[in-house]
Amino acid sequence: MRTDIKMAQWEELLRLNLLQGQLSNLYETKFPRHIRHCLCFFIEGQDWDSIAVDENKARACFKNLLMHLEHRSVQESNILQGPDFPGMSDYLVKHFQDKPLHLAMILSECLQEERKVLALASQKQDCGISAVEEKWKVLDNRVHDLQRQTLEIKKETKSLEVLYENYDYIEKSWQSKAEQCVGLAHATVRERCLQQASFIIQTKQMVLVDIWKILQQADQIVAVLTDVEVPEWKRRQQMACIGGPVDTSLDHLQKWFTAVAEVLIQVRQLLQKLEDQNKKYNSHDASSPPADTETFALSLLTKLLENALVVEKQPIMSSIPQRPLILKTGVRFTATVRFLANLPEFKCLLKVKPVFDKGVEETMIMNCFRQFDFNRDNSKVMDVDSPNEGLVAEFAHMSLKENKARTKGSSEIHLGVIEELHFIKFLTRFRYAGVNCDIEACSLPVVVISSTAQIPAAWASVMWYNLLSTSEPRNLLLFVDPPPLTWQQLSQVLSWQFLSVGQRELDENQLLMLREKIVDNPDGLVHWSKFKNDSTWIWIDGILDLIKRHLADFWRDGYIMGFVSRKTTQVLLQEKQSGTFLLRFSESIKDGAITFSWVEHTNGESRVHAVEPYTKRDLLALSLPDIIYLYSMREQGNRTRNPLCYLYPDIQRDAAFGRYYSAEKLAPKKDVTGYIDRKLVPFSVYPTPPSSPPQNMEVDWDNCAENDQLFQDLFSDLLDLPGSPLILMSPPPTQVNLPGHSSPFCGSADVGHMI
Repeated sequence: MRTDIKMAQWEELLRLNLLQGQLSNLYETKFPRHIRHCLCFFIEGQDWDSIAVDENKARACFKNLLMHLEHRSVQESNILQGPDFPGMSDYLVKHFQDKPLHLAMILSECLQEERKVLALASQKQDCGISAVEEKWKVLDNRVHDLQRQTLEIKKETKSLEVLYENYDYIEKSWQSKAEQCVGLAHATVRERCLQQASFIIQTKQMVLVDIWKILQQADQIVAVLTDVEVPEWKRRQQMACIGGPVDTSLDHLQKWFTAVAEVLIQVRQLLQKLEDQNKKYNSHDASSPPADTETFALSLLTKLLENALVVEKQPIMSSIPQRPLILKTGVRFTATVRFLANLPEFKCLLKVKPVFDKGVEETMIMNCFRQFDFNRDNSKVMDVDSPNEGLVAEFAHMSLKENKARTKGSSEIHLGVIEELHFIKFLTRFRYAGVNCDIEACSLPVVVISSTAQIPAAWASVMWYNLLSTSEPRNLLLFVDPPPLTWQQLSQVLSWQFLSVGQRELDENQLLMLREKIVDNPDGLVHWSKFKNDSTWIWIDGILDLIKRHLADFWRDGYIMGFVSRKTTQVLLQEKQSGTFLLRFSESIKDGAITFSWVEHTNGESRVHAVEPYTKRDLLALSLPDIIYLYSMREQGNRTRNPLCYLYPDIQRDAAFGRYYSAEKLAPKKDVTGYIDRKLVPFSVYPTPPSSPPQNMEVDWDNCAENDQLFQDLFSDLLDLPGSPLILMSPPPTQVNLPGHSSPFCGSADVGHMI
């Protein structure tokens, strides 16, 4: 049982990407991380704290550790390229056989530091969550209290109806029996009738006072919901749209809106019931419901419902699901709206109609922006969404066409396509129980493009806007004079991009390199004009696409250092043992490429080599782990060897990438055709430096890729339809000669081959 609990410690460190900083230094200097990883079951199953103070326990545990390694080595000897257990055993014998107590002390310290790092991360996470949860708990209690009071008022109103009936019976019957009642009896009956009437008036006054208190409490809650909670949710949604790891669930808001709407409807029904009682029993006294109480209740309900319509899912094209708010003319996109007051009587009551750029006709925008219309009527009736029990309308087949018939007027505003901001409004009319109001919800600003080549630049606009603009109405002219971003703002959103495609954010060292490439002024500000025109963002976007297509697992596991300069690479590697390598992104290939650099020590001299970067086309032919496993250097006499042994800082190569090797490509093929077997193998003849990379990367879009992407955009949605006869045919893969290549740090040029 203890082993299972402890094992979660290492898994949690990997899951939360916490093997950086302090822990990275710990395992780099005191104990190999790949041994910690491969022997996590055994290591976490021992009480190293007590072993570290007992020499006999330490020797016995060290012996058991070697036996465990030997057993694992025999057990997994047939597994293709499994962990190097004999090598681990040799390392432990060499360093700790004569001092097992020292090993126990190291492992005790390592496990303690791991627990500290996990506790700190959990504390930070809990602090952020607890504050929000505490606020929501308070609001929950207030709403529940409102519901409880309303239930009590309903009971009092029902008892008031019984009092009215009793009084009416007595009043009508006592006169018919008046002749039978003489003297004291007659006076007694009359007095009882007057007491009953007085009690009814007092009870009704108490009910009206309680109703007014409920409305005052409801007023405060409605203000919190409409002026605080909904805007905060919309802000969280903005951050989520650009990759932020935030919660955008509407469960709490829907619960509160529904409960408060139900309370206000019930209060209005109670007021009407009191008015009906007055008419029925001809009771027009000072206890009649005042008109301002009904007006107050109606205004609160109207305010709540006018803010109940939200855009749950912002406009998004299925071809780029991680980049909402970018729309391409003629290509299908989707959006979803939700009505937060989810009462049964509202089902199928609301018909929602989307309109494009409604309300901006009178502004300067119409004179300088392109204008668009929907290709069809997209009106939807809001119905109950069964899985989430929400009142929703999903617009699944919207598309835009440019309205070129309208001519643009003269304007001093000159913005590019990616700087034009538009929006979609969702309109509906609410008519129920005397409530008459027009309701609308507005999408976040969208960028409308005409070419897939514009997606990276359009996404830059989307990120920039949503980091800066938090208020309504939407500032569609933001890019006329766009405010700058601080590096803290920009670095956060850049880090989110890597989290969204590879489940790992950028660390401080990676951000430092990007800062040096992006920020070039002392105030630390990044201006839009530089960011949109600089090729750095295009380069980063190419790397994001590279990770998404080919490297997501290795980026998540922390095996790709990625953003590290050539100079820093040389500094990091030259003190490491021969065969230590690291993975970094090419700085010269704008479309995204990855390379590996490794160190060799010969005759007291350290040399760092780097292979020519592998592009998306290369990785499509052979995965990165297979490239690393098969890579070889051809030396004099046609002798070949793989120079890649340890992933920086000291992880045995196969321990890091072994589970990703392709067994089909690495295992020998059966000779069933009479042909001689062959393999696709990357190798270099000898290491040399590459030619100098270009100083400025120019954006040169591939027309073929553009046409293929356009075809996918136009017809990929048809593939989702059942029984669709359309099949998208891709061209057969081209035989690619993967480069094995060059070194920017030492002296000659590689020739890459595939055999």
